[in-house]
Amino acid sequence: MNQEEASKEISSLSQKINYYNDLYYQKDTSEISDFEFDKLLERLIELERAFPELKKDDSPSQRVGGTITKNFETVNHRYPMLSLGNTYSKEDLEEFDKRVAKGLGDEPYEYFCELKFDGVALSLTYENGKLVRGVTRGDGTRGDDITNNVRTIRTVPLSLRDGDYPDFFEARGEAFLPKEMFLKLNKEREEQGEELYANARNTASGSLKMQDSSMVARRKLDCYLYSMNGEDIGVATHEEAILKLQSLNFNISPTFKKCKNINEVLAYIAEWETKRLELPLDTDGIVIKVNSIQQQHKLGFTAKSPRWAIAYKYKSEAAVTLLQDITYQVGRTGAITPVAELQPVLLAGTTVKRASLHNANEIERLDIRVGDMVFVEKGGEIIPKVTHVDTSKRKPDSERLKYITHCPECGTELVRYEGEAVHYCTNALGCPPQIKGKIEHFIQRKAMNIDSLGERTIDMLYQKGLVTSPADLYQLTYDQIFELEGFKDLSTKNLLEGIKNSSSVPFESVLFALGIRFVGKTVAEKLAAHFKSIDALAAATYDELIEVPEIG
Repeated sequence: MNQEEASKEISSLSQKINYYNDLYYQKDTSEISDFEFDKLLERLIELERAFPELKKDDSPSQRVGGTITKNFETVNHRYPMLSLGNTYSKEDLEEFDKRVAKGLGDEPYEYFCELKFDGVALSLTYENGKLVRGVTRGDGTRGDDITNNVRTIRTVPLSLRDGDYPDFFEARGEAFLPKEMFLKLNKEREEQGEELYANARNTASGSLKMQDSSMVARRKLDCYLYSMNGEDIGVATHEEAILKLQSLNFNISPTFKKCKNINEVLAYIAEWETKRLELPLDTDGIVIKVNSIQQQHKLGFTAKSPRWAIAYKYKSEAAVTLLQDITYQVGRTGAITPVAELQPVLLAGTTVKRASLHNANEIERLDIRVGDMVFVEKGGEIIPKVTHVDTSKRKPDSERLKYITHCPECGTELVRYEGEAVHYCTNALGCPPQIKGKIEHFIQRKAMNIDSLGERTIDMLYQKGLVTSPADLYQLTYDQIFELEGFKDLSTKNLLEGIKNSSSVPFESVLFALGIRFVGKTVAEKLAAHFKSIDALAAATYDELIEVPEIG
C-alpha cells in the first residue's frame, strides 16, 4: 500500500469511527457490534503506525490513549475559573434574587438552572474547530495541562463538524466517572483484594492525573459541558451558548431549564431533589445563573465569585440507626473487612442494612461500639458509610471495641503489614473464604471464563472435598459433578465443556486468574506482553520486573 492509498483509507476509517461514536454516545444507538467497531479502530491504528506522517491530532485513535506524560505542565487560564458562592437554604436564594434585582435596577431578568455535577472541572480550548488544550481548574487561575488524557473522553469532540463556531473559544465542563463504571471498578478491586475507591469524584480526579493515557481510556470517563467563553462567540444568553454547544456535538445534560423568576427556580430545585438520584452520575446541587450575558457583565464579580450566579447545595441525606453488631469478612487475599450490621433504615431510596467500616483505623477514629446510634450516609450516593456516632445516646456500660486478633473463619492469627491499614489472614491454603474466593476469581469472565460454574457450585465442590484449589477443577469427572444437587446430564456436560474450553484462554487471562496480589487485569496484560510465558515471569528478577512499563 502506498501513501495515497493509506491516506484514503485512514480518512474513510476516521469518518466511519466518528459516525459510530456519535451514534453511540450522543444518540444512544449502535449500528455495529463492539467487535466490528474495535476492528475498524485496530485497522486505523495499524495504518497510522505504518504511515505516522498521516496521523492527525484529531484522529479517533487518540481516544485509546497511549501517551506517557511524566509531568503535567501548569498553564494560566485565559478566563479565571472562579468558584461559586454556596447556599443550603431557600432564604439565601431569595436574598440572592434581591441582590440581582437591585444590581439590575428596573431591567427584567431570567435565570438559567442546571444540575451541579460532582466531578472535575475542565477547560477545553478549541482553535479553528480542533481541541488544542484540556486543562484542570487548579486554583482557578492556573491549572494542569492534561490534554492527552482529555482526548480519551469519547464525548469530548476532538474536532468540530461543520457549523457556526468562532475561530477561538473555550468550553467548560465537568468530567465524571459514571456510577456504573465506578461500581465496576470497585468490583474489580474487590476481586483483586484491593481497598475500594471511596467515591466517583475522587476516582475521576485521580484518573485524569494518570501518566499513561491508555489507562485513562480504560476508565471510560464522560463529560458534560456547561459554558462557553470567548471574545465574540455570537450569543446573547447563557441558554444560547448551551444550545450552540449542543449543536456542535458537545455532550450537554438534558436536565437544564430556563426559569422566569425565583419561584420557578425553587420549583426546579424541589423537582430534582430526588429525581437526580436516577441520573448516571453523582450530583450535589443546582447552579443558578442570570441568563443574559450582558446582565452578567453588569452585575460583575466579587473577589472570589460572580455576583450573577450561585450554587444551591442539597443536604447530604443521612439516617440515624442502631449498630446491632460488627462482623468481619475475609476476602480472597485474606484481607479482613469489618462490617457494621445495622438496624434496617431507608436512605436515598434504598434500605440499608450493612455498611463497611473499612479497617481498624476507621473503627478507632469513630470510637464506634455495638449498641451505638450511628449516622449513615451514602458516599457518592452509592456506598453506605458510617460517618459518626451519636455519643449522647451511648449506654453507660458501653465498652470500647477490641479489634479481632484471629481470623473469624479459620482461627489463624492476623497480621498487619507495615504501612497498611488492613489486617490479613495468612492461611491462604486452609482458610475456606480465601480458597473459595480464589476459585471464584479464577473462573470469572475476564480470567478463565468458565461460565457454567457459579458460587453455589463452588461451595458444594469445596464442601465435598472435590476442589480445594483452581487446579482441582481440571480433575473433576462426570460422576463427581452429576452427583451434585441440581445437576443433570446436560448441565454436567456443559460444566465439563466449560472447564475444557478454558484451557485455550490467552496467557494474560491465566495470569490474571492466578490472583497474585497487585496483579489486576491491566498489570497482567503488561506482564504477559513483556515476558511471554509463565516460566520467564517466574524467573524474573526484581530489576527485570521494574523494567516493564507501568510496573513500579
